Amino acid sequence: MVATTSTTNSQFNGTGAQGSAKVAAQAGTSENRDMFTKLLVAQIRNQDPLSPQDPTAYVNQLSQLSQTEALQNLSQMTTANASILQSMQTLAMGSQVGSEVTVATNTVKLDGSKVNGSIQLNGASSATTLVLTGLDGQQHTIELGAHGSGAQSFTIDPDALGLPPGTYAIQAKPSDGTSPQIEVAARLNSVRVANGGVVLQVANIGEVDPSSITGFNGKTAS
Repeated sequence: MVATTSTTNSQFNGTGAQGSAKVAAQAGTSENRDMFTKLLVAQIRNQDPLSPQDPTAYVNQLSQLSQTEALQNLSQMTTANASILQSMQTLAMGSQVGSEVTVATNTVKLDGSKVNGSIQLNGASSATTLVLTGLDGQQHTIELGAHGSGAQSFTIDPDALGLPPGTYAIQAKPSDGTSPQIEVAARLNSVRVANGGVVLQVANIGEVDPSSITGFNGKTAS
């Protein structure tokens, strides 16, 4: 008997937090069912014998219990599925570490190296200006030529522009006055889980949400 108990405990401990949570959830559902049964029996015992309650009322109560249990089970399944999907997303993103990605962003971190990107023009532009604003509020502009609708590429060369290392707000101003999306190409450095979500660390940008990634461009040859 001692050996059997030891094996059972070992198997239970090996399931980890998920196993404990599952057992706790099952125990809670069982307790609710037992409590309902006790209340139903007490209700039947204490009813007026001369004016018994309509049996359909008990059937309705049993139906409500079943519906409540079904909703609890659905909630538990949804939570479990969300956890599985997050794990799969983390694994998928983790396999891309070291790859070049394009990220939709309105900030860029400069460290002296060149940064490449593109402006997703909504329509043709006779001239587009890329504006970089430092933390000191000073603006630096890069004049781009005419371009049709679609992606207009650009390169930020900090040395040529005299830009010191730091974080800059980045904005595109095409001739049609719109505010098109800016995408920066950079290396995916790491993937981690924080506050119940997946966070990506991208060079020249910082931490971003996976939804900001617009493309995976593969790993560059070393």
